Amino acid sequence: MAFCSEDEKTEDYLFKIVLIGDSAVGKSNLLARFARNEFYPNSKSTIGVEFQTQKMDINGKEVKAQIWDTAGQERFRAVTSAYYRGAVGALLVYDISRRQTFDSIGRWLNELHTHSDMNVVTILIGNKSDLKDAREVTTAEGKDLAEAQGLFFMETSALDSSNVAAAFQTVVKEIYNILSRKVMISQEFKKQDAPLMGSGKTVVLQGDGTQEVDTEPRKAGCCSS
Repeated sequence: MAFCSEDEKTEDYLFKIVLIGDSAVGKSNLLARFARNEFYPNSKSTIGVEFQTQKMDINGKEVKAQIWDTAGQERFRAVTSAYYRGAVGALLVYDISRRQTFDSIGRWLNELHTHSDMNVVTILIGNKSDLKDAREVTTAEGKDLAEAQGLFFMETSALDSSNVAAAFQTVVKEIYNILSRKVMISQEFKKQDAPLMGSGKTVVLQGDGTQEVDTEPRKAGCCSS
């Protein structure tokens, strides 16, 4: 999982988050609702790359979430590895009124794990919860699948805004918490090994190990796992 500090002074962070799932499950409307508080009832499949950057305050730190939409490519199963590159969070969306979109979750998880870090923070989203009379997937089924796969879970409605902000915030907060733990571990390691490192060097956490970097000590570096 890759994390980078965008601004060492204020410790701002930029996290890439991807929206995945079958076509027409409402991914673009979830993004529009969250980023611009807009909803397009007759929206067509997205054409071209689309992403929005949203600022959030997490524990007093400014965090920027760069949220990517699959841009309609999912219709052709042509979502490429470049789309997933650098992603540290994912919203995996299905439509509660279309069971086939729920049945596709396994394939999307496989693709996510193939093209990105296995530790990407992922939330399973049952969208269109406002379509109560047309429901084909129960809330319990969504919860059970999420629990089995180790995912967060939430049902949302881009139409009436239910849980939309909460879904994105859940992912961003968890990413930030993981980053904070990694930075803390890195700092503890630096303190322990300070006499051996010499001046002007800091330890940056890299995966399961550490690496010495010739740089002036800073508040937070880039981390990856």
